[in-house]
Amino acid sequence: MQRFTISLQDELAEQFDTWISQRGYETRSEAVRDMLRAELERDKQQAAQSLHCVANLSYVYRFAQRELVERLARLQHDHHDVVVSTMHMQLDHEYRLETVMLRGTTAIVSTLADAICAERGVHHGHVNLVSVTEHLSHVHPHHEARHQAHQEAHQEAHQEAHHEPHHNEHRHIHFKPTH
Repeated sequence: MQRFTISLQDELAEQFDTWISQRGYETRSEAVRDMLRAELERDKQQAAQSLHCVANLSYVYRFAQRELVERLARLQHDHHDVVVSTMHMQLDHEYRLETVMLRGTTAIVSTLADAICAERGVHHGHVNLVSVTEHLSHVHPHHEARHQAHQEAHQEAHQEAHHEPHHNEHRHIHFKPTH
């Protein structure tokens, strides 16, 4: 580990210490490390150096708005290989907060997040991207009896949607966050 010293004006140091305590950091060093990581991550993503990412997309929408729920569901369905999980919470009788977990190439994840946030009726859209590197890649054959019915239904739906056969295996790619 390397050490370095920085000089801050008194007022800036006081503001930084207040910020640190509000967020629960025990030391200035921890806070500075997290700030550096965040800034370097942002630069990496803007420079398109990050090939893969995981992301959390959150937004608010009015669920009674005509066809909005269907458009959001269609976008997510069209990117079923990127959308890992979706959860929503009722805010009141009109609005929902939805969170979508995404995984894939940074370009595709960013494009999908932008498309969802650009939908008319979506508000307060925010995506948190975390660059990852491919760690392990392997294939699991699905021959167990408990997977048979699911696989047959999935295969049939895949052939109808894509007009091509679906292979009876599932590819898992494990990722590690970049530091």
